[in-house]
Amino acid sequence: MPKISTRSGNMPSSPIRKLVPFADKAKKEGTKVYHLNIGQPDIETPQVVFDKMNAMDLKVIEYSHSAGFESYREGLSKYYSEYNVNVNKEQILVTTGGSEALYMAMMSCFNPGDEVIIPEPFYANYNGMAIAAGVTVVPVTATIDNNYALPPISEIEKKVTDKTKAIIICNPGNPTGYLYSEEEIKELKKIIVDHDLYLIADEVYREFCYDAKPFSVMNLEGVDNNVVIIDSVSKRYSMCGARIGAFVTKNKELYDVALKFAQARLSPPTFGQIASEAALETPKSYFDEVSAEYVKRRDILVEGLNSIEGVTCPKPNGAFYAMAQLPIDDSDKFCQWILESYSYEGQTVMMAPATGFYSTPGLGKKEVRLAYVLNEADLRKAVEVLRNALGEYQKQMITQADSALA
Repeated sequence: MPKISTRSGNMPSSPIRKLVPFADKAKKEGTKVYHLNIGQPDIETPQVVFDKMNAMDLKVIEYSHSAGFESYREGLSKYYSEYNVNVNKEQILVTTGGSEALYMAMMSCFNPGDEVIIPEPFYANYNGMAIAAGVTVVPVTATIDNNYALPPISEIEKKVTDKTKAIIICNPGNPTGYLYSEEEIKELKKIIVDHDLYLIADEVYREFCYDAKPFSVMNLEGVDNNVVIIDSVSKRYSMCGARIGAFVTKNKELYDVALKFAQARLSPPTFGQIASEAALETPKSYFDEVSAEYVKRRDILVEGLNSIEGVTCPKPNGAFYAMAQLPIDDSDKFCQWILESYSYEGQTVMMAPATGFYSTPGLGKKEVRLAYVLNEADLRKAVEVLRNALGEYQKQMITQADSALA
């Protein structure tokens, strides 16, 4: 039997999806599972999208330009201008989700063996994409004690070597929900200027900033050739299945290289682009209502978690994720146990163990990521299930410790 690739053996499992078999088994046994593990909103997609899709009268489902439909890119240009990001259609490359945009950035900016600095915890797929591109992730650790704020610039600069090619950030952050301030972004500018690096910013959650306005890396002056934005419609319009994202840069040479990778995959999805272009007509009231809903959900989850003895959960300022530190020994073990061996009144909770969001081995062992994408009632029930589960789990930990000493 032929051997599989070494690269595939290094690819990490998704911390978000690897426990799915245990959740499926729990459901088959009649247990209700509250899914806090994945950022799949229950918010309705804007009606303008369905109106457009239902009115389609296509005779042929054609390829688009490899960069995406021109009309959609023009629409995106107008959309970005609302955030003081001034780019034209020739600086926007439509991708198959934000994941492909990240892949194109990795393949276009890096050579195998290059290094990229990323504040951890970070979106788990950054690890996988880096492995696929032959790039080494160099983490700089943000801590729960400081609400996962950007680590001191001096710590980041110490990580720069002759192999460093870029810094990647997610703003606001997945999995922490942390929103980088203008001052923090400008601190990063100093590093990329001094060392001539790329700054790649995953800004897919810009609509969901609750206590401050987002500051885009494209708002930085004098670094047009260093900056790349990764974008997606998935969470913005609750359109995860549309699989449409964007790679945005003013660096003409970099754009042209990324376009070669786009040509190799032919074109982004036609239906997804039609839906995404229609979504640009979404009224502002939609985002006002969605944002207000997420604030309520955030407060219910965070206040509920912090009311549990031994739990620490900073209040996130953006996205719809929260990281929590639990009084447990191993988040991977606990997240599997609560699905496989526990239920409270016929209910249990699915979470993402935080170990998968760190690159440094051993970190995240007592942390989990929770997505507050459920309605208020379900979030309250999920917190109650978790409260009782932690009590039971701690009893088992004590019993196991006593047995080990006997």
